[in-house]
Amino acid sequence: MARKIAVKAAAALPAIAIVGRPNVGKSSLFNAIVGRRLSIVHEMSGVTRDRVVEPVSRNHRRFQLIDTGGLGTLCGESRKVEIWDARIAEQVEAAIEGAEVLICVGNVQEGVVPLDEEVARRLHQSGKPVIYAVNKCDNPELEAQAGEFTRLGFGPVIPVSCLHRRHVEELVDAALRLLPAGAEAAAEEAPRPFAIAVAGRPNVGKSSLVNALLGEERVMVSEVAGTTRDAIDVEFTLQYRDSERPAVLVDTAGLRKQTKVDTVVEYFSAMRARSAIERADLVLLVVESAPEGVTAQDRKIASLIQAAGKACVVVGNKFDLWRDEFRREAVVAELRRTLPGMEYAPVVLVSARERRNLGALLDQVAEVMANLELKIPTSVVNRVLADAFERKSPPVIGPAPLKLYYASMVGTAPPRFLLFVNDPKYCAPNYLAFLRNTLREAFDLTGLPLQLELRARPKKVMSFHTPGPARNRRGRKG
Repeated sequence: MARKIAVKAAAALPAIAIVGRPNVGKSSLFNAIVGRRLSIVHEMSGVTRDRVVEPVSRNHRRFQLIDTGGLGTLCGESRKVEIWDARIAEQVEAAIEGAEVLICVGNVQEGVVPLDEEVARRLHQSGKPVIYAVNKCDNPELEAQAGEFTRLGFGPVIPVSCLHRRHVEELVDAALRLLPAGAEAAAEEAPRPFAIAVAGRPNVGKSSLVNALLGEERVMVSEVAGTTRDAIDVEFTLQYRDSERPAVLVDTAGLRKQTKVDTVVEYFSAMRARSAIERADLVLLVVESAPEGVTAQDRKIASLIQAAGKACVVVGNKFDLWRDEFRREAVVAELRRTLPGMEYAPVVLVSARERRNLGALLDQVAEVMANLELKIPTSVVNRVLADAFERKSPPVIGPAPLKLYYASMVGTAPPRFLLFVNDPKYCAPNYLAFLRNTLREAFDLTGLPLQLELRARPKKVMSFHTPGPARNRRGRKG
């Protein structure tokens, strides 16, 4: 069978990467340029680990802005090296390699320190054009001190204050002048990408799945819980229905129980993860494909997806531990049993580590994408529901049986149906579930939550065809 969907790298926009040592305000500058808080900002060193990328438009030019972690070690240093320093350095080097322009950030309040000199040496070796931004120049006196950074060899520096947004736009204009020509594109010309959020509790393999789908080590993977902190947006292209569709894959931080969130950074990470679910078109809920089913935290995350009304595919990761078909059926059945309310979401078992069964997952994503575009004619909706009422009469729980007058599909993503009845209170909960299942089976709404609203039909409806009181020739009521 031909593959329904395929993933390939997005057409590359020119990139501007923000680099520097830790705690100089790189994420603050990133947020100031983007215009909203995407990167987590905190005084603790090493908060940003992965590359955070966001497309930005300025003066009819589009580019990618990249926030990176701080380069925190001197050349040859081996003592007091944090566990993440080498991993962060790899992410920074990848950003430098892929960027056309680099913005190096320093801190005027601390002046030039040895680590600034080490970062400058690395950037000179890259051969890339560099603009030096001296942050925290909150007043003219501090701006006058920014000249100290010219000795790093990058020419005139630009004093900025991310807190007060001083000279931020001048910095962006200077960077744009160094970008290659051909990046002209109005923001409105770029179609909105299809957003897929990867959500789950810590250590279920979300980042491994993102890397496996993209075919590259785009985000950090570690056995240490809490490796991912920001919500990492990765742009790519879906080859869908013989055409290419822009998309974004969002790797989120693992959501722990609220009582176990013990740092401010983790609190903000959880907020970013919840926000990613809210803005997603489709959520991949990653759980462990264990025979004992899912945990209470998995169910809590599933309830967040349901409350947001999001399309969903349940991804049972680490299936390499349970290979035989009997175990596969048992695992799927157990996941179904232990995830109440997620009956609408298909289950796909994969191994992100071995990159097994990813094709089946992509096919399931394609099916859900197609269902999100489904629009059902009103006449068909009424016919299906009328047949359902004839096939199974509603139980009488009030002074009169439930009667259906008219129904219509009033929204998509998720599908929403409005049913006009004699009185919504006459509909038993199990009969409402029956109607919901009838619509799901009739139209194959796999992966989509389905919303039904019952509304009482007005007792008296005046049609515009109804003649009014007779009038005489002078226009008076007769």
